[in-house]
Amino acid sequence: MTSERSDASVQTEQESPKKHLPLWQETIFLLAVALGLAILIKALLVQAFYIPSESMEPGLVRNDRILVQKVSYWFGGTPQRGDVVVFKDPGGWLSGSEAVGPPNTVTKLMAKIGLYPSGGHLVKRVIGVSGDVIHCCDDRGRLEVNGVALNEKSYARVDGGQDCYGPMKPCETGWTAGPVPAGHIFVMGDNRAHSADSTVHMCDKTVTDCVPGAEFVPVDLVVGKVFVLLWPRSHFHWLHRPSTFADVPDAAP
Repeated sequence: MTSERSDASVQTEQESPKKHLPLWQETIFLLAVALGLAILIKALLVQAFYIPSESMEPGLVRNDRILVQKVSYWFGGTPQRGDVVVFKDPGGWLSGSEAVGPPNTVTKLMAKIGLYPSGGHLVKRVIGVSGDVIHCCDDRGRLEVNGVALNEKSYARVDGGQDCYGPMKPCETGWTAGPVPAGHIFVMGDNRAHSADSTVHMCDKTVTDCVPGAEFVPVDLVVGKVFVLLWPRSHFHWLHRPSTFADVPDAAP
């Protein structure tokens, strides 16, 4: 008798249908999981940005979508010479369209969680790091870092008819920047004549309203390193550190 009841109980349990969440609850759950993953990825690993200006041409053009990885600068890692980095405005560097973020409330929210490219940041190439001295220029118009001339023809653009990689601060002024303070970097756009970068914020005899040291960007403001141009597909390519920077010696202690 007991056996029959036990068998009947097992059979009833097996035949009873499993309960499922309603579709709307499953949808909300999946959206919450996706949102959580997006926030985690943005906070720790990768973030999307777009190029707001012509300052990084020819490699990165206006409205290109790029991805920035943050892993390289974990555990004491810092930006290296030649890296293309995205950083927060140190104060007064952005103007016009560069200061404009996503166009509406929805895209602003998406940008905050990493599902839409963020605005309000700058993207430049690291030319000098802590202790470095940057000089413009040698007799061939090339930038020098710690006394070594850079071969920048593979990525930098200069105005037609010129052979100077120093603008926006012209080569003719023979400017020198540095030593770069500890915890800071000196950055320039690849489109040298059209980039409001570190050179624009330098003090010299012709500039009276500048702030000494404002040309150097605190490393703490760096979001990460650009590693891929993702969109449009016709522009897709991976970004690598130019080999010319491997020849630059570390600054003397």
